[in-house]
Amino acid sequence: MTSIDPKTLKRWLHDGGEIALLDVREHGQYGESHLFYGVPLPFSRLELDAPRLLPRRGVRVVTYDSGDEESRGVADRAAERLRALGYTDVHVLEGGTRAWRAAGHALFAGVNLPSKTFGELAEEAYHTPRIGADELAAMLARRDDVVVLDGRPVSEFFKMNIPGATCCPNGELAYRVRRLVPDDRTTIVVNCAGRTRSIIGAQTLINLGVPNPVYALENGTQGWYLADHALAHGGTERYADDSGTTELRGAAQALAARFGAPTVDARTVRDWAGDAGRSLFLCDVRTPEEFAAGSLAGAQHTPGGQLLQAADQYLGVRGARLVLFDSDGVRAPTVASWLRQMGHDASVLEGGLASGLALEAIDAPAPKPLATIDARALSTRIESGEVALVDLRPGMAYRAGHIAGARWSIRPRLADDLRDETRPLVLIADDPALAAWAAASELADHAAPLLLEGGMAAWRAAGLPLEATPALPGDADCIDYLFFVHDRHDGNKEAARRYLAWETGLVAQLDAQERAAFRLPGAPQA
Repeated sequence: MTSIDPKTLKRWLHDGGEIALLDVREHGQYGESHLFYGVPLPFSRLELDAPRLLPRRGVRVVTYDSGDEESRGVADRAAERLRALGYTDVHVLEGGTRAWRAAGHALFAGVNLPSKTFGELAEEAYHTPRIGADELAAMLARRDDVVVLDGRPVSEFFKMNIPGATCCPNGELAYRVRRLVPDDRTTIVVNCAGRTRSIIGAQTLINLGVPNPVYALENGTQGWYLADHALAHGGTERYADDSGTTELRGAAQALAARFGAPTVDARTVRDWAGDAGRSLFLCDVRTPEEFAAGSLAGAQHTPGGQLLQAADQYLGVRGARLVLFDSDGVRAPTVASWLRQMGHDASVLEGGLASGLALEAIDAPAPKPLATIDARALSTRIESGEVALVDLRPGMAYRAGHIAGARWSIRPRLADDLRDETRPLVLIADDPALAAWAAASELADHAAPLLLEGGMAAWRAAGLPLEATPALPGDADCIDYLFFVHDRHDGNKEAARRYLAWETGLVAQLDAQERAAFRLPGAPQA
């Protein structure tokens, strides 16, 4: 393990080789200020997520933190853990984000930066048609021949939606639009919560040659709300499971070919899987229900729309090989066409689900399980005051309700928080593995802790009391929560305006190399 300076890192990021640039701080810290290509891998979840994000142990890895005392050396600690997991080429950015900024490079707020920036560049390159909230509202009020398709996942659609909209995540558009909008004369408006998925969804249909008038709703549900139009909540209107059609297969495959996304057979992918010098991600871009019903061995679920919207949540290695597949020959090539424009080495698996491809599953290490204690027994021990409770759930979950007397902590701070604690420890966590990994690396000076069996769900099921502390832990301590315009969907118009200004301002922050890494064409010829 070695330290590198910002100049070296900048060279590595653009030398054409694979690199995993990992921001190992917690989610809130990451979202406030990070490197453009920084992939969020919080130290609290390192062992759980590293194998999925970094499937090849020999990949070049750089960890970083903020480079100050507040980081508590988490970049070095994470690098040590990665080495222990078998990663052999691990480096630490000396001085972290402070040194990066001092070297003249930009830091970015927010999340999913490459994907969000790509959406803005795509609108610039394609001149994607857009429609404002007032104009759409007038069309809906007149009952014009218009269909609003919401390009977000079902869970986001449920939170809030344009009244009358139908949920059709962007990755499903090419497969389902002809059933949802059978008339070529119907106007189609694609929306999301902000901008990116509205733009990409609308441009997807245009690139596929759909003859309908197609528009992106400018600024999505936030723009709708800012124009004083009411949003609906709890929406369930969505595409039917059997609504797919291969009518656009030829157009999708031509689109993939246009942007250089090749079709590869199963034998080629098996050979790639055996290449010790390249990382490989086998990506099932279908719906969660289809993936749950059965997929290819060794594949991860990467729903197509979200793979474009939040690539850094699925792909931890810049420059890796991506192989996409579906069961219809429509969705994978469509998504691959965009990934190629984003600068990824994306291919489409010939035959998709029916190809017979089977790869080894990702090797994910398992921690030594913690001994457990049930809720009733724990309640008795709490009454006697003989144990110390440590709640490792998200800070906001702790605020909403926790066991009286439990202290909140998080892995980067766990050892310090318990330095003077001499009582036996009982950990509370949503994920037993998260607690086990935290204990293994941070609590070596304590007797092995117990884990509340079944977590808080079991405590509640036993009818045992909880207490809420809306202001504790304090905002400064909730390093796992991103406060960055966090209430922009909850009636805070100023937060929504700040978010949209942030999104439209991303492109201006890019340097020449970051911008050149995208492969968007100029506006298509009429």
